[in-house]
Amino acid sequence: MCGQCLRSPPAFERTLCQLAYAFPLDALIQRYKYQHRLALAGPLAQLLRGAALQSAGVDLILPAPLHPRRLRERGFNQVLELLRPWADRGALRRDGISRQRDDAHQAALPWQQRAKNVKGTFACPLDLRGQKIAIVDDVMTTGATLNELARTLKQAGAGEVECWVLARALPHAGR
Repeated sequence: MCGQCLRSPPAFERTLCQLAYAFPLDALIQRYKYQHRLALAGPLAQLLRGAALQSAGVDLILPAPLHPRRLRERGFNQVLELLRPWADRGALRRDGISRQRDDAHQAALPWQQRAKNVKGTFACPLDLRGQKIAIVDDVMTTGATLNELARTLKQAGAGEVECWVLARALPHAGR
């Protein structure tokens, strides 16, 4: 655990991650997401699967949701496409959590503002009492989005929440 997590524990229990968000992976993920390079989905999906294989198992898998407007702009949910080839169809739910507001892009914000930007953004209509949930996202930078997703799931009764991410940005001095 990092010092920040010790001072202010996140709503999730653990994060399972394969790689650092650094060159050349960062460039591949950006091309996949923003330049519609869907041919990269297969190799990236296998890398993400490696993170999931570290899990002891979950009841439900929820991809990080996009706001409907952003989904229309992009044309696909990049996380859902990474789950499609290998995720357990019985556990995968596309509609388990939704993004209620179309907030500023997290990547465009300074690290300190990201938690405020996503606060109260998500809604979960499911009864998750006692379930172990995996939230899946492509990149974890500050953890603000995943923390807010986990907080929302805990309010819906989730007993345990873990995050599966393809890549984790490592903090740099001055951020």
